[in-house]
Amino acid sequence: MPFVSRNNNGAITGVFSKPTPIAQEQLDSDDSELRRYLESDETLETRDELGASDREMARIVEDLIEVLITKNMLNFTDFPPEAQKKLLRRHSLRQNLSALKNLIDDDDDIIV
Repeated sequence: MPFVSRNNNGAITGVFSKPTPIAQEQLDSDDSELRRYLESDETLETRDELGASDREMARIVEDLIEVLITKNMLNFTDFPPEAQKKLLRRHSLRQNLSALKNLIDDDDDIIV
């Protein structure tokens, strides 16, 4: 059962899987107020923003890994085999996308 935090007006402001200093109140998972909070536009917008931020952070981490490998501060083989496969797959996808972008002239969006 989730724990919630509330503002001064008593409205739910956060949901947590365990009690925290700001979230001591436990609600049933099917509580109607909790459902309204989780399905509110503000909550959905926050989830969308967090998803976009996750994608941005993934790109930053990917670039950081590339820099560390290039500077010989990290070896590609330091990663577990599954992580290596994922990194190679993303690298390949980015190269393919880059090649496609080079086909379009920036001035008129016509394939050259």
